[in-house]
Amino acid sequence: MTKIYTKGGDKGQTGLFSGERVSKSHPLVNTYGTVDELNAVLGVARSLHQHSDRLSEILAILQRELFDLGADLASGKPQPERISEVRVERLESYIDELTAGLPELRNFILPTGHPVAAHLHQARTVCRRAERLAVAAQPEASFDLVLIRYLNRLADLLFVLAREANRVYGVEEERWSQAD
Repeated sequence: MTKIYTKGGDKGQTGLFSGERVSKSHPLVNTYGTVDELNAVLGVARSLHQHSDRLSEILAILQRELFDLGADLASGKPQPERISEVRVERLESYIDELTAGLPELRNFILPTGHPVAAHLHQARTVCRRAERLAVAAQPEASFDLVLIRYLNRLADLLFVLAREANRVYGVEEERWSQAD
């Protein structure tokens, strides 16, 4: 087994898959690091959700796709992307499928509820940050804009998944109302 530490990053540099060395503050590194953080938050949600159901199935797919997305970002060069329009469309189909079984949303809701739902709400905010970072990195990195569309749609799906988790666990969504 290879060593976990390489000491290659001790001076603030890291390697892209292309072999190019860049600063750890490089926009691509910030973006794929945030995608990795998002994947970890989804892992927490999955570990708390002990059912074998549609929610569990979708979360497992998303974690694998996030590894693909991170790999595409870490390549450092335009390439045939693993994240395609087909995957964006699949996210849309999940949104439509799950939304059909949820109560109509007539108010803003607070990002709370069952711990699985709360972590999915947190994942949504991390995903939005990854999306903003990808938008900032894209002009320099020249990766396919489908990666940004994927993150945008994924954030929407994570909101719906949080609502679905509250439904599965019988937790009523808390409506937002202005503070006194």
